Formats: sequence, structure tokens, C-alpha cells
Amino acid sequence: MKLSSFIKEKVLLICLIILGILMIETLLLMYEIHIIIRIMVGIIPIILVVIALLVEYYKKTFFYNNVKKSMQELEQKYLISEIIELPDFVEGKILKELMQDAGKSMLENVNYYKNLQEDYKEYIELWIHEVKIPIATSKLIIENNKDLTRHNNQRLQLGTPETSCLRNKNDIIRSIDEELDKIENYTEQALFYARSNAVEKDYIINKTNLKEIVNTAILKNKTTLLNGKVSLELTNLKPEEIYTDSKWATFIISQIIQNAIKYSKKEDKKIEISSKTKNDKVVLYIKDNGIGIKKGEITRVFERGFTGENGRIIGQKSTGIGLYLCKKLCDKLGIGIELNSQKQEGTEVKIIFPKNSYTIF
Repeated sequence: MKLSSFIKEKVLLICLIILGILMIETLLLMYEIHIIIRIMVGIIPIILVVIALLVEYYKKTFFYNNVKKSMQELEQKYLISEIIELPDFVEGKILKELMQDAGKSMLENVNYYKNLQEDYKEYIELWIHEVKIPIATSKLIIENNKDLTRHNNQRLQLGTPETSCLRNKNDIIRSIDEELDKIENYTEQALFYARSNAVEKDYIINKTNLKEIVNTAILKNKTTLLNGKVSLELTNLKPEEIYTDSKWATFIISQIIQNAIKYSKKEDKKIEISSKTKNDKVVLYIKDNGIGIKKGEITRVFERGFTGENGRIIGQKSTGIGLYLCKKLCDKLGIGIELNSQKQEGTEVKIIFPKNSYTIF
């Protein structure tokens, strides 16, 4: 608080005091009072008022500066009313009470919307679990009818008159199976996205086998890999023991593999997966020879909703959620993730797992 601002606020009071002193001095002129007494009668009130104003100015300046400093240092600004001390002047007490009421009202409002968000999250999770049932059933039907597909393939080799029709049926079944995989992947992504803000409530860090996690992620994308004719090479992938949550780690690796498939080239599609131990860490490398990422976009690939140039390629539909979600989950789980890429040469993603439960990235 500036002294000039404080004095401007007290102008009326100062003027009234000066006016009062002048009136008293005028009345004293009617009596034979020594001049020194009249001077003292005028000066003493002024001195006392100045002292009172300076004390008030100091109290208010100290209080408001303390509030301002606390506000700057405080991360949760709405808690300011809880940490400032109760002042010994009326205006400060009123302000503190108002701040406490405002903070309480804000917390009630936040809790209201938090509960709404929790209800919506629970609904989304329930809906995803429900929709996964018909997806799984459809895939089971396709799996149970693979004998029919093999029989059709045998008839195709024999060159029966229905060759064209059988080929179309087999292609349709494969296409349906692939589209079901995509639906399943998107629903799983939505489920993990809904849970990403409260990962700590849904994960368990245990010693687990990296190779098993990678194999599980590959199996989840088996149909897409086969239909896309993607060559998969596992080189130096050792069964290293790491500390992580296997379910969340599988999802992260699966997302990387799906991206590698989505942005692969038309010919000679290849994904290489390997691992290397570095001190107390195990680094998983997932490298493809796809279309790569433009140099200026590499630093933004982990931003939510960022699709870049590749996301606008004809025939490709990208939400910009996959890598953002991977980065967010990695940060929550204490896993490191890095990406390097060159346009038209491919992309390499490094996922860095801790070998013990105390490693922090």
C-alpha cells in the first residue's frame, strides 16, 4: 500500500480535524488564554492524529503485503484465507471472513463438479465394459468359424466355380475382424483416458517381465499386423525384470505399435523391437521404417490433440490422443519415454523402465 494512496483515503478525516482545530482556536480567542496554550491545543491533536494514522498505515501495509507475498508463494491460491493471520483491525477481519466464505463456496462448487465428473467417468467406464462384450462375442464368432474360412481357402486352391464369391467372403471376414480390432483399440484407449487422471488408484507396481509385456502387446495387434503385412523383428529382446504395472505398460507399448502400423509405408513394412540394460534401467526400443515425422513437429507429438502433417494424410484418421496418453501414463508410472524420427526414414520410440521400485525419471 502506497502512503499517498492511504493519505488520499483519509483526506476527509484530516480536513474535519483541521476544521475542528480552527473552530476551537476561534473560540479560544474570546478568552484571555496564553498564546502558548492555544498553540499546544492546536498542535497536540495534530500530533496524536498523525501518530494514529501512521500506526494504522503500518498495520494495514504489513497485513496486505503479507497477503500479497503469501498469494505469490502459494500454489493453491484458494487456500490464502487459511494461512493468513487474523489482523487486529476491523477491515482486515471482514476481508478474512469474506475470503473464507468465498473459499468455502468455491470448494463446494469444485466438489459438485468433481462429483459430476466422477459420475461421468464411471458411466464411461461402465459403457466401455459393456460395449467390449459384443466386440469380444463378434471376434469369438469369427474365431469359431475359421474352419469355414480354411475350407473356403481349400476350395479356392481347387479352383471351384464359386472361387470369386469365396474370395470375397474371406476378404469380408478378415476386414470385419480388423475393424473389430480397431473398435476394441479405440474403446480401450477411451477407458485408459478416462482413468488417466487417477492412475494412482488403479495401478500396482510389481516386478514383471518385459518380454512378456511386449508379447502381450503384440498379440493384441496380431490381426492388424498380419492384415497389414508388417514384418516384426524381435532382436535382443531379453526377459528383463522391471518394476511397473503390466496392464498399463502393455497399453503404452500397444499404442506405440499401433502408431507404427498406422504410419507405415505401403511397401516393406517393418517394426523392430529390442531392449538394452543401462545401469538401473531397461530401455525398450520400438523402431519402424514408416513415413516418419517432420523435424519441426517432433517436440509436439506428445501434446494432446496434435496430429501434425501425418494426421492429415489421405486415408489416415488421427485423434492426437495416443502419444499424449502414453506420455501422461509414463509420467504417472515413473517411466521415461523419448521419440526420435526422420521424415521418410522412420521413427524410434524409447521406453525407459526402472529395474527397481525406487528409480524416478
